[in-house]
Amino acid sequence: MFDHAYTLAAVEQIAAGFFILDQDTRILYCNRFIVEHSGRPASQLVGLRLNEAFPEIDTPVWRTMLEKVWNTGTALQTVWHDQPYLILLDHQGEVPMLQASLLYRFELGDQRLFGLAIFDNSRAAKNNPMLDEALRALKHKHDELSTLSEQLKMANRQLLQSEKMAAIGQLAAGVAHEINNPVGFVASNLKTLVGYVRQLLELVDHMNEWGGSELQQLKERFDYDFIREDINGLLAESADGVERVKKIIAALRDFSRSGDDTFSLADLHEGIESTLKVVNNEIKYKAEVIREYGELPPVECIAAQINQVVMNLLVNAAHAIEEFGRIVIRTGVERDQAFIEIEDNGCGIPAHLQRQIFDPFFTTKPVGKGTGLGLALSYNIMEKHNGQISLRSAPGQGSCFRLSLPLRQTASTPRSTA
Repeated sequence: MFDHAYTLAAVEQIAAGFFILDQDTRILYCNRFIVEHSGRPASQLVGLRLNEAFPEIDTPVWRTMLEKVWNTGTALQTVWHDQPYLILLDHQGEVPMLQASLLYRFELGDQRLFGLAIFDNSRAAKNNPMLDEALRALKHKHDELSTLSEQLKMANRQLLQSEKMAAIGQLAAGVAHEINNPVGFVASNLKTLVGYVRQLLELVDHMNEWGGSELQQLKERFDYDFIREDINGLLAESADGVERVKKIIAALRDFSRSGDDTFSLADLHEGIESTLKVVNNEIKYKAEVIREYGELPPVECIAAQINQVVMNLLVNAAHAIEEFGRIVIRTGVERDQAFIEIEDNGCGIPAHLQRQIFDPFFTTKPVGKGTGLGLALSYNIMEKHNGQISLRSAPGQGSCFRLSLPLRQTASTPRSTA
């Protein structure tokens, strides 16, 4: 009996491209020729529809061919001057080949499939000036599509990150609102409880004056003296804990003003403090935070976005410190610009990498630890505010990021970023 392995081995060796497609033109198989001339491994192609892997083929002519071959079983052939094309390059990966193709239908068991063969006709047309011009035009189209594809991928990732940050902001605001209600009545109940406990203790103390051996025995049995001493401390600690939760909730609410995307006067120190509370868990085990605040008037900005930049820089500073270090936050005014500096004594950034740190998807963190979008988004936010973000750093000596913001935006600044 003939082995299908012979067929696949032969198809892998021929100097032509070969696909097997299902009814929806999803790629079930492609041979080595396709892999070599597309520059993509089979694992990236198999499972995609043909027009997802090669968008340039998705034309009315191609759709008409598919329908006719599927419905009639008649094989259709194209020659080098016919559309559509898959953009496959020559062996040097430079010039798109001129192609002929054969599309046909076949059955495998009870399954009906497409077969598509791609032939390179470039050599036959090598000395034809018209074909040479067509090749150059095709190469230009390939370059345009590649550039556009990369731009679309980058824009999509940045959009996803922006949507993610907006969703986190909305979630934080909702959580803060939901927690605030029970915390409010717990705080109120604690205040009432403190009054009740004091009255009960006072009552017990007065009962002691009346005497009675049974009361004395009960006091000794329950260690009344210890309880009386400890209960005030417990109540004070509980009240302090509730107060801290309320401050964290307020900080979350201030930090996550995601719906506010208009420029308004804001207290940068207040924004920094609310951000420090939000990222406290990232920092408290890695660094001591030193505040060197100067005099700052209200600054015209989108407070939530500036908070996001400060958050990115604080988290990066904590990640740059290997054991335990310090993070210094400085603020002040120079001429008509407010500035925020965030300095750490971490590992620092080598000079040859400093030019790339604001590029999208560039990160010095290990794989899986960073998206490379934090500083790129921060850079875009500062540009939107007509401000600047700059860096001073040296390996082994730490890094200092400086944000500069105009105290007031110009009349031409958009009042909303929506």
